[in-house]
Amino acid sequence: MIGVVRGVYERYGFEPLETPAFENIDTLLGKYGEEGNKLIFKILKRGEHEGSGEADLALRYDLTVPLARVIAQYQNELPKFFKRYQIQPVWRADRPARGRFREFYQCDIDAIGSGSPLVEAELISAVCEVMTRLGFQGFSLRLNHRLVLHGLLNIAGVPGPQHNEALVALDKLDKVGVDGVAREFESRGIDAAVTKRCLEAFESGGSEAPEDTLRRLETMFPPTDPALANLRAIVSLAATTAPAGHIRIDLSLARGLSYYTGAIMEVAVPDLAGSLGGGGRYDNLIGMFLGRDVPACGFSLGLERIIVVMTERKMFPDSVEHGAVDVMVTLWNDESLSDALALAADLRRAGLRVEVYPEADKLGKQFKYASGRKVPCVAIVGDEERSRSEVTIKDLRSGTQQSVSRTDAAAYLEEIVKHQ
Repeated sequence: MIGVVRGVYERYGFEPLETPAFENIDTLLGKYGEEGNKLIFKILKRGEHEGSGEADLALRYDLTVPLARVIAQYQNELPKFFKRYQIQPVWRADRPARGRFREFYQCDIDAIGSGSPLVEAELISAVCEVMTRLGFQGFSLRLNHRLVLHGLLNIAGVPGPQHNEALVALDKLDKVGVDGVAREFESRGIDAAVTKRCLEAFESGGSEAPEDTLRRLETMFPPTDPALANLRAIVSLAATTAPAGHIRIDLSLARGLSYYTGAIMEVAVPDLAGSLGGGGRYDNLIGMFLGRDVPACGFSLGLERIIVVMTERKMFPDSVEHGAVDVMVTLWNDESLSDALALAADLRRAGLRVEVYPEADKLGKQFKYASGRKVPCVAIVGDEERSRSEVTIKDLRSGTQQSVSRTDAAAYLEEIVKHQ
């Protein structure tokens, strides 16, 4: 799966980057909102300061804030438009549940330096191509805009100082439902009548075509509203690329992280609460480190959540289910060690994935081990085969076996593996 993701990201011109597992705690705090701050794994001071109970480092919460720190630190060495991908683990002090982990991999792409809606269109296209290559068909790309959200909150009568709290509550809509969000609003001191108007404003769950949602918004916002123009441009640019038919403008989409400033997005599949990944524009985040704002936009896919869904829905191809080895070379006796390694080297040069059984043992036990590892074929070179410069290939699925010349063994095995 990482190979699929990396391959797509690189075809879109993104370069790889890695950052340390931990950052200075001040780098992370205050970037994710009240919910995020609670989930940061703090690292206590070490050495002579360990008894203080204070933390000066923390495990990274996501890959976006470390990227912003890198951009600020190496601004003079990076190109004007910097596109990077990063596939590394992050840590959150959360309660584990189905598809939710304390340590998990994120697969990020980010484009730095441009505020053009083409950036969002490219990110969305790359993500949709990844989903398609992994075998997802009925997925949707939910799209919204932070400024549209604030506008709808204003229309509903939510006071400006309570906007961020309202968005944190709204972000839980797909997990706790309308009634749950209403209770969240109440607990945060938002008036019941305002709550009702607010939830009515966000009633679109992405079920209608993007053009219909845009027309509805145009009746509520000024015709020159920049956020609406931005949404329309993204939808238009993406119409002829991989996301065509997958984009839905979902006014209830909030994205809880506080650093988003523009378009926000999530990718979701039917019959699944929550998303498989999300992102958006964060033009102010790098400025927290650099002292001046830099346009930036990114998207992150959750590797483990995707694996859980694909496993439950039996989406992995048979070649994955068969295991990581194409052929196992058996070991006839201790005198054949060098010969077994030489045969394995020949087969690997042909592109086959080869394991060598490490000890001389009864063939039955070696076959049983290979079968348990889901290895489809074994290669046997006994005294007779060696005298004839041959290899006996046994197909463990059908039980058939065939002796072939040593020089033809790789081609013969390739043919079997190709049709497994």
